[in-house]
Amino acid sequence: MMNSRRTIVLETQRLVFATWDEGDRALAFALWGDHEVTRWVRGNEVLSEEEVEARLTQEIEREKQEGVQYWPLFQKNSDVFIGCCGLCPYDPEENIYEFGFLLTRDHWGQGYAQEAAQAVVRYAFDKLEVTTLVAGHHPDNKAAQHILSQLGFEPMHERRDEATGVMKPFYRLRKNNTAR
Repeated sequence: MMNSRRTIVLETQRLVFATWDEGDRALAFALWGDHEVTRWVRGNEVLSEEEVEARLTQEIEREKQEGVQYWPLFQKNSDVFIGCCGLCPYDPEENIYEFGFLLTRDHWGQGYAQEAAQAVVRYAFDKLEVTTLVAGHHPDNKAAQHILSQLGFEPMHERRDEATGVMKPFYRLRKNNTAR
């Protein structure tokens, strides 16, 4: 059912992870152009049209260069876009990647983030042989905190988010500590 131009990276019971491409501008705006969604990553700042397009280009380039990105997520049975979940290099020499997810607000509270997160953690450790994942979240995002905790991420410290200036909790998950 998935659009034939898409490269499928992963599948779960309800989700298909694909790769971003230049034809995904509308999807990128549905996610990164929604203030209710981006407030968790950008604070009160709304992303401009140029910033959303730059983010899409960054994801496409990361996939070409690094073989990972925050992959777009689609409902398996309907092809409805629900957000993104994936990886970005954090310390490639040490084989450490940053993990993250962001869903469109219509899909909050339905278990998609947890399902996607579990799949990406397994993919990172089993397929990519990553040694450690790191992740952060907005301090008020209790749902993200809960998901990271359920996955076995351990709090490390707080770090200042460059985009918002907010101090965010930062976590680590080592391969042998995964809660599957």
